[in-house]
Amino acid sequence: MGTGSSLTARQLIGLLLDQGSFRSWDEPVGAQSADADYLAALARARERTGVDEAVITGVGLLAGRPVALVASEFGFLGGSIGVATAERITRAVERATAERLPLVALPVSGGTRMQEGSAAFLCMLRITAAVQAHRAAGLPYLSYLRNPTMGGVFASWGTLGQLVFAEPRARLGFLGPRVYQELRGVELPPDVQLAETLAGRGLVDAVVAPEDLREVLRRSLAVLAPAASVPDSVSAPEAVPAPDTVTAPDTVTAPDTAPAPDTATAREPDAWDSVRRTRRPDRPGARELLRRTADELVLLDAPGGRGGALVRALAVLHGRPALIVGQQRQGPDHERPFTAADLRAVRRSARLAEQLGLPLVTVVDTAGAELSAAAELDGIAVEIAHCLTTLLALRTPVLAVLLGQGSGGGALALLPADRVLAAGHAWLAPLPPEGASAIVHRDGAHAADLARSQGIGAADLAAVGLVDAVVPERPDAADEPAAFCDRLGRAVGAALTALAGVPEAERLTARARRHRRLGDLLVDPARGGSA
Repeated sequence: MGTGSSLTARQLIGLLLDQGSFRSWDEPVGAQSADADYLAALARARERTGVDEAVITGVGLLAGRPVALVASEFGFLGGSIGVATAERITRAVERATAERLPLVALPVSGGTRMQEGSAAFLCMLRITAAVQAHRAAGLPYLSYLRNPTMGGVFASWGTLGQLVFAEPRARLGFLGPRVYQELRGVELPPDVQLAETLAGRGLVDAVVAPEDLREVLRRSLAVLAPAASVPDSVSAPEAVPAPDTVTAPDTVTAPDTAPAPDTATAREPDAWDSVRRTRRPDRPGARELLRRTADELVLLDAPGGRGGALVRALAVLHGRPALIVGQQRQGPDHERPFTAADLRAVRRSARLAEQLGLPLVTVVDTAGAELSAAAELDGIAVEIAHCLTTLLALRTPVLAVLLGQGSGGGALALLPADRVLAAGHAWLAPLPPEGASAIVHRDGAHAADLARSQGIGAADLAAVGLVDAVVPERPDAADEPAAFCDRLGRAVGAALTALAGVPEAERLTARARRHRRLGDLLVDPARGGSA
C-alpha cells in the first residue's frame, strides 16, 4: 500500500482544475509552538515540500465550474492535522459555505499531529462542525481519500462527504498498523484497511484513479448542482398520466373508477409468461438501463462496477438530476439475493437525496431478499421495515420503477413512492410462483396457475393502485433493449418532471393517501374476488 500518495497536493490540484484557474485562500501560519525540536521539524517540512502547512486551500474552475478545494500534503509531517492546519481547513469550509461553492476535500493524513496533543485532536470537532454547516446549507461536499487517510481525519471530515471516493489501494482506517501491532502484538491483516475492501462493504462509494477523478467530479457536480441546466419540461414519446391516475397497457384509469375487468385486461400479458421473460439472462438490468438513458452518470459501485445486487448512481435522466438506487438482476445461475447491507445502503442513499434536494429513483428487479441464518442475524427483516419507513417519510420526490422480477420483501422495500412505473412484463409477488405453489399445493407444479391467479402482473398492480403507468415491451425488453430502455428512460424523465411541479406539502399528502388505499381490490369476476 505504500507510504503515501504518489501525487503532491499541488500536483493533484493541477490534475483536477482548469489550467491556471486555482487561487489560494491560505494566509500565513503564525507561531505554533515553543518547542525547539517541533519548530525545527516544521522548518524542515516547509523546506522539503515548499508549502507552509500540511494543507492547501483555495478555489478554482473544474470544467468551468467554480469549486473550493482542501488538499492535504503528505510530505508535510505525514499530512498530520495541528491547530493551525485545522484552522486553515475550517476557514476554507466556512468560506465555501458563505460563497455557496461546492467543496472537494482531498485528505491524505496519518491523523492528528502528536506534537500538539489534545488541542489538535479536539480541532477535529471544529472542522466537523464547519462541514456539517456546509452540508446543512444544501451544498455538495465530496471527498477523495488518498493513501493513507487514517485516525481522526478518517473518522471525521475525511469520510463526511455526501460522496466518498478513494484512491486505488489506499490504506484507509481508524487505527494505524504500527499502533495496532504495538497494542495487540500481531499484525493487522493487510486487506482490512484497503480502499477496495471498504468499497465492497459500502463504506466508500467508488475507487477512482487520480487521472479519472476530474471527470468523476465533473459528472457528480453536474447532478448535485445542476439547477441552471435543468429544462422546464421534458417530452416523452408516450403520454404519462398525472400522479393520481393508473395505467394498464393501452388503458388509462383512476384507481377508484377502473373499467370492467374484461376491458382493462384485454391486452394483459400472461403472468407466467412474464415471469419467465423477466428471468432471461439477456434482459436489460438497472445498470444497462442507466448506461443507455442517462445524460450524465456516476455509478457508485464496488470496484469494477459489476457483480453486486445493488446499484447506486447519480444521474441526469432526460434533463432531470436524480439519485438512483436499484436492484441488479443477475442471470439465472448468478442471482444474488438482496442483503441487509444492501438495504442499509438504500437508506443511506435516500437520506442523501433528501439532504441534497434530489429526487430518489428506485429500480426494483430482484429474486428476493436473502434467506439464511446469517441474514436473520444481520436483521434483514428489520432493515426491510426501516427501508419502508424511510421511503414513506422522505420529503424529496420518490419514483419507483418495477423493471422485472419483484419477489418478496426485497422488492417491497423499494416500492414506497409518489409514483410507480412498470415494464410490461414486470411483476410483484410475496414469493416466486414456485414458492407460492409449494405453500399452497405442497409442490412446485402449480406455479404457472398461481402466477395467473395471484394478480402479480403489471396491469393487475395498476388495478390495485400500485402502478401508475406501464411501459410496453414489444414483445419483451430482451428482444429490443435499446428501444425499450429509451421508452422507459423517457417515461422516467417525464415522471420526474411531473413530480417536480407538485408542491412538497401537496405531494406528501398525496403519498399518504396513495398508500392508505393500496391493495383495495376491485371486483374481479375472473378471480371471484372483491374489495
